[in-house]
Amino acid sequence: MNDPTPAGERLLKVLSALGHPQRMRIIAALTAERNYVSRLAREIGMSRPLLHMHLQRLEAAGLVTGTLELSEDGKAMRYFEVAPFLYELTPRTITDAAESLRPEEEPESAKRKEEEEAQ
Repeated sequence: MNDPTPAGERLLKVLSALGHPQRMRIIAALTAERNYVSRLAREIGMSRPLLHMHLQRLEAAGLVTGTLELSEDGKAMRYFEVAPFLYELTPRTITDAAESLRPEEEPESAKRKEEEEAQ
C-alpha cells in the first residue's frame, strides 16, 4: 500500500478510532464474522445511526472495510469486515510517528490566553 499520509497522522487516526469502547466492541464482533449493519446493530445493542457513525470512523482509519451487496430479494445491504492490520506500539515507533507530525497551529483562544498571562 502506497499511503502518502505521514505515519504520525495514520497512527493518531487509528488510536483515536480505537479510543472508544463501542468501536472496540465492533472490531471484536467483526473479528468473529463479517456482518451487515442491521444485524450487527441488534447484536451489539446499538441504534443503526450510531453504529454507522462508529463504522465510518473505523473505516476512515482503515480498520474495517464495507461493501454494498444485494440480497436475494434485491435489497441493498452494507456488509462490514475487519481489515487486516497490525500496529506495534513501542517507544521507538511512537517517536518515529511523532517526528512525522506537522506542527499544529495554536487555536486563537490559546494565543489570547498566552497574551493575557504575559501582560
